[in-house]
Amino acid sequence: MSNNKYPQEFKDEAVRQVINKGYSVPDVAKRLGISDKSLYYWVKKAKVPPTKSAEQDEIKKLKAELKRVTEERNILKEAAAFFASESRKDTRS
Repeated sequence: MSNNKYPQEFKDEAVRQVINKGYSVPDVAKRLGISDKSLYYWVKKAKVPPTKSAEQDEIKKLKAELKRVTEERNILKEAAAFFASESRKDTRS
């Protein structure tokens, strides 16, 4: 039996009827023509917070790298400004 027997939109709507509208699982399952067991599983799955995905880990890593590179750039800008002002002082003497 395939896990994709029902479209995701169908599953989401069935879960919404249970969680948001307060209908009982057996009532919704009977009206939609699905098994109680399937709907209980979908509801349970919907209530579990998603685990961190590889994309979220990558985003976190990239944000940290961006912060580091931005700090390095700012340090280099300050150093360039400092040496430019020192260079101007030396040429005026």
